[in-house]
Amino acid sequence: MSQPEQHRGRWRPRLDRPAVVALLFGVAGVVYRLVLTVFTVPVSNSDEATFGLAALHIGQGRERPVFLYGQHYMGMVESYLAAPLVAVAGPSWPVLRLPMLALYALFLYLIHRLTRRICAPWFATFVVGLLVLGGERVVRDQLTVVGGRPEVKPAVLVMLLITVGLAAGTIHRRRLAVTAFGLLVGLALWSDWLILPYLAVAGLALVWAVRRELLGWSGLLLVAGVAVGVAPMIVDNLRAGPGDDSLSVFREVSTKAGPLPPWSDRIRGGLLEGVPLAHGLCPVDGCGRWQQWFGVLYPVLLLAGAVFAALAYRRAARPRGEQTSRAAAGLRGARVGPVVQLALVVGAALTLLSYVRSPLAATSPLDNARYLSVLQLSLPAVLWPLWVVAVACWRGTVGALGRLTGALSTAVLAALTATALLITVLFATTGTAASRTEERQARELAAALRANGPHQVYGDYWTCNRLIFNTDETVVCGVLDGDLSPGQNRYLPYWRQVGRAERPGYVTEVDSPMDRRLRRLLADRADAAPVREVGGYRVYHPDTPVRPWR
Repeated sequence: MSQPEQHRGRWRPRLDRPAVVALLFGVAGVVYRLVLTVFTVPVSNSDEATFGLAALHIGQGRERPVFLYGQHYMGMVESYLAAPLVAVAGPSWPVLRLPMLALYALFLYLIHRLTRRICAPWFATFVVGLLVLGGERVVRDQLTVVGGRPEVKPAVLVMLLITVGLAAGTIHRRRLAVTAFGLLVGLALWSDWLILPYLAVAGLALVWAVRRELLGWSGLLLVAGVAVGVAPMIVDNLRAGPGDDSLSVFREVSTKAGPLPPWSDRIRGGLLEGVPLAHGLCPVDGCGRWQQWFGVLYPVLLLAGAVFAALAYRRAARPRGEQTSRAAAGLRGARVGPVVQLALVVGAALTLLSYVRSPLAATSPLDNARYLSVLQLSLPAVLWPLWVVAVACWRGTVGALGRLTGALSTAVLAALTATALLITVLFATTGTAASRTEERQARELAAALRANGPHQVYGDYWTCNRLIFNTDETVVCGVLDGDLSPGQNRYLPYWRQVGRAERPGYVTEVDSPMDRRLRRLLADRADAAPVREVGGYRVYHPDTPVRPWR
């Protein structure tokens, strides 16, 4: 990425041409996402508001949550990162999302460094260029504070870079590096269990690189680092009651009652919808047939990536007669690139297999494609065979069959780039209007209630916590389902506070099931009770509370 340049006694990095182009791509990607962050695009929601409220409570010293309010399996790293900013600037969506933007920039830097180490400089630039692009599905996973994915992807890249450095001998404080590896494993495990396949393959790559060292102090330090990183989860689970531990809760939310959709439907949903969506090749409302080609090709690319890695590993054979420890270390340094490539291929395959085992891959592929966003980690290994064949074709070092294969590879890379660019441009030019309209309506509602009340209200899940965050807890909201029964109240003190109110209000979306049910219960009082419409919502404030669950 850079070469040291001595200038008047000072060391300065000198970027080569591929690194300069990658830097320009990265700056463009960060600026693009900064603009989206300023305008709160993609739109906020109550899941994100729950993380924001936790950040507010952490910054005020009121709470020290281990898991997201109301559940016991998703860590709160993102809330802790945002807490200092929210404490200083107050709750706002751009402030809450700024750490996610920083994590995205770090992700670009790390994947560029790793790709240069295990592949080639210009290919690393190409990968950065692809990751700079992003339609709504991609930028939503990168910018919104909904847990897990923005922080675990950089963590995995750092682990793999540590493995490469240890195998190549470029890291001198080896025990410290191994400890850092373990700490990142623990933090990633606490943050989001969906990263488990990548943690497993990164761990195996580390064992391959320093297996002898792990038999001594390094192994103990690795275990200690994992224990420290995952300590918050362990302590919380030890205190949890029966059935409230992370494994039990995660198993419950991952298992849906009813017949399991056939494998064909789940594979179709995972490959034809999930994979293209996760790589920014489709709009958020689904993939057309012409956009599903990458999902069809993806298993072939995984297989090709594994074959290329295996062949590169074999080509880096030990020279005859070289049996010294220095020769062995040099061999590990030559082979670590293919090992990491293979790890990324296997990580992607295991992630995809885990996803298609779930019925959600068939029943709700659009909503759940976000669970495949970690596949971006494997983009270098997946596209590397196409790049190698295309470059060989253009250099003229292959025969007629090679030239044909190279032309096809070039066409695939060009189609991938063009499709991602098209989806990005469409989203940036025409796809942000709906988000900005919805965000404006939510802020109008918050401003109206903050100024004129009521300050204790009931509403649906997707209204409540966003309303609380937008009003800096001036308005407190209790969650009801559409039939006016108690809903998913993640933070129970809010529910209790509204429950104690003598005259709570009700906030419903116009003509929603909750709106119609409330009007039926109010009967003749519906028109007599103070009612006003604000930004697509109706605000009721009856003289006597309506609490049918009591």
